[in-house]
Amino acid sequence: MADHLEASVILPSEPASVAAARSYVVGTLAEWGLPSDTEAADTVRLIVSELATNAVQHTLGQSPTFTVHIALDRDERLRIGVTDSHPRFPKRLPAAVQQDNGRGMVIIRWLTAECGGRLRVRPTREGGKTVSIELPWTAPAAPVPAAGRPEPRPSS
Repeated sequence: MADHLEASVILPSEPASVAAARSYVVGTLAEWGLPSDTEAADTVRLIVSELATNAVQHTLGQSPTFTVHIALDRDERLRIGVTDSHPRFPKRLPAAVQQDNGRGMVIIRWLTAECGGRLRVRPTREGGKTVSIELPWTAPAAPVPAAGRPEPRPSS
């Protein structure tokens, strides 16, 4: 595998884009060696879903699009970020708050930490923000064809 792989997609800030972001990331990672039917892919799917949902719901119509970035460095670290043009950073809710929504960052933070990763929120030069996670890369040792199933190993 190459020392560095990158991919990105720009999506409209609308609810249907959340599913598109999930599919894009999981499909790209499958091409890079992470089958979509693994626990790691499920974790990434949930993190991307929460990041994209936040970009759609909490930009208050001030970010017409958001960008999903994926980068893999030297088969060691996976970075996924969502950038929007709204300047407001996510707010951490107190644990005692009883709400039906607003838990996305809590979920992202917990899943990222559980995987040995980290969460970052950074401003962009254009006045928006990027919310990103960095995780250890957990690709399988066996090559994975585009169909998402491991190739059979030759018998000895």
